Amino acid sequence: MGERTTCLVVGGGPAGMVLGLLLARAGVEVTVLEKHADFLRDFRGDTVHPSTLQLLDELGLAEEFARLPHTKVEQVVIPTADGNTVTLGDFRRLRVRYPYIAMTPQWDLLDLLADAGRREPTFTLRMSTEMTDLLREGDRVCGVRYRTADGDTGEIRADLTVACDGRHSLARRQAGLRPREYPVPIDVWWFRLPRMPDDRPAALAPHAAPGRFAVVIPRETFLQVAYIGRKGTDAELRARGIEAFRADVAELIPEFRDRMDALASMDDVKHLDVRVDRLVQWHVDGLLCIGDAAHAMSPVGGVGINLAVQDAVAAATLLAEPLRRGTVGAAELAAVRARRLLPTVAVQTLQRAMHRGFVGPLVEGRRAGPPKPVLALVQRLPYLSVVPAYLIGVGLRPEHAPAFARRTPASA
Repeated sequence: MGERTTCLVVGGGPAGMVLGLLLARAGVEVTVLEKHADFLRDFRGDTVHPSTLQLLDELGLAEEFARLPHTKVEQVVIPTADGNTVTLGDFRRLRVRYPYIAMTPQWDLLDLLADAGRREPTFTLRMSTEMTDLLREGDRVCGVRYRTADGDTGEIRADLTVACDGRHSLARRQAGLRPREYPVPIDVWWFRLPRMPDDRPAALAPHAAPGRFAVVIPRETFLQVAYIGRKGTDAELRARGIEAFRADVAELIPEFRDRMDALASMDDVKHLDVRVDRLVQWHVDGLLCIGDAAHAMSPVGGVGINLAVQDAVAAATLLAEPLRRGTVGAAELAAVRARRLLPTVAVQTLQRAMHRGFVGPLVEGRRAGPPKPVLALVQRLPYLSVVPAYLIGVGLRPEHAPAFARRTPASA
């Protein structure tokens, strides 16, 4: 006899774990499938923005999160031609409870959410369990087939399946949902370098030069660096070798010249194929896509994880009661997209504008930094730094925990 659950979540990333936790707190039987044995993977979205910090507070998890290793980023600064910097985004100006971005390893955040979920009697997390196919009854998705790390296979039937399995979503592909893709001029190469005592910890610091730029993200014990260059050049970059790459980074960030030996080979440099896409329709009968499975985001602004979390909160808020009644239909699933479409389109439109106006010209060698009028405006009117801080840190439609999911720290 096959297994059964009310809501089956495919993918144990931020969207899947938040959705599973919230639905379980509503009393919905929910099962989350995660294909890996743990959450330990480098260079995932590690930015936890003010809106997500507020959500954790509402869920009664703020104190647990505060005990995780993390650094606080309060500003986004841009270097100027005279060697100074200008603050492009200042989170300290936001009138929110958590006026900063918390940089924390995503695996720690996911472990926190998993532990909170396990305290709910209707929550099940199955690690090392990979979806291999969708189950159907006629045109309706009614669950998935899975395979474990030991090679065992099985089926789980569900009233609703939610695809949270990322921008290469197998569930989305098998459901026949195809995203609209938008042109992207960049790719990203991630690596880490040692952190020194005098490294500035409170700001995201871009470094720009014609043809490339880098963003340095401060972590507790190391610096995480995003090296941004032209799309489609990974093979060329790797063919040049680690010595050439070290020289490129040292030229771009001279203060790192004495620590470039930390990169032993190009194996220490991880390539991210940047994509921006969005589904026209986020659901078919019995299946809903949210997070990156519905809309892949550029790393510009680091907002992907937070938009995915907001999708999950909206989905739980709108679908908990229909799931309890057993009446989730097309109208309820369409309502999730309707609620989340505006902030998604707004962020992607902003990212694409930044690709055209700043990032693209820079990596193509047509510009060595941000447009001068933008820098002049921000220097003249520094309070404008609250605008990008709000768009990045809070967004157009921040979601809050529904009443059924709220807890005080003691009860959580």
